[in-house]
Amino acid sequence: MYNVPEQLLTTNKENLETFVEFAGIAAAGAEKLLDLQMKIAKSGFADTVKHAKTVVAAKDVQELTEIQTSTVQPSGEKAAAYGRSLYSVVAETQAELNKFFETRFADVNKNLTTALDKAVKSAPAGSDVAVAAMKSALAAGNQAYDAFSKASKQVADATEATMTAASGTVTKKKAA
Repeated sequence: MYNVPEQLLTTNKENLETFVEFAGIAAAGAEKLLDLQMKIAKSGFADTVKHAKTVVAAKDVQELTEIQTSTVQPSGEKAAAYGRSLYSVVAETQAELNKFFETRFADVNKNLTTALDKAVKSAPAGSDVAVAAMKSALAAGNQAYDAFSKASKQVADATEATMTAASGTVTKKKAA
């Protein structure tokens, strides 16, 4: 026998657990971003204070020019490092969310398939067309999800390649 209130309670509990897991992943990613931003802000403030003290201590225009020139390259390197760190946190959070959604999608797919198989067993004669249509829709949904997932991974790979290339450019300029 099929107990609707019990299944509804189970479904609500599973949905709550899913939401809590999703919120935990999102909160952890936000916490990492905030931590990174605080570290960058502290470092930036310390660098600014150090630079200001050096500028104030300059004795002539030539020394002031040298101070300004020597500050430009490290600032660019720090900006690039910040971008890499930011990308790293975002990519890590995105990977965790992708894994979360892939798992949930697989669970939903399995549950739909199971429900469809149960419905087929108790379906009246002549309902083959409706069952075939449901299976076709499920297959189309799976194909769309797979295409979206592959496209997302390609975008992530391209972004990572761009970040790596940008890092290499900054490193080469530093060496030159």
